Amino acid sequence: QVQLVESGGGLVQAGGSLRLSCAASGLTFSNYAMGWFRQAPGKEREFVAAISWRSISIYYADSVKGRFTISRDNAKNTVSLQMNSLKPEDTAVYYCAAAAWATAQAMSVPGYAMAHWGKGTLVTVSS
Repeated sequence: QVQLVESGGGLVQAGGSLRLSCAASGLTFSNYAMGWFRQAPGKEREFVAAISWRSISIYYADSVKGRFTISRDNAKNTVSLQMNSLKPEDTAVYYCAAAAWATAQAMSVPGYAMAHWGKGTLVTVSS
């Protein structure tokens, strides 16, 4: 059974940093591009960042460019999201997703079919 388990969420002040991690199991991790999405209260889920299976291709939403960094460790089956200079508008539930044989940019396309989703971790940024 495939599982994506996010961790690292919490409460942080504006300007602070958090590092999210997603641990994958039950799948051949290197066959998947991995991504992070978020959903703020009352809003639709949106793309944040994605990374291809060999980390060659990385793609970010404009709203997080220069502040967030996605990385992966194929030996440990993990993908991480380092979030710096956090803003109150970054407050959301953050989800990890896996897309088989996808490019990082493809994961940013609204409606692109993800193979697997995690259950999310809450990030709250106070002003």
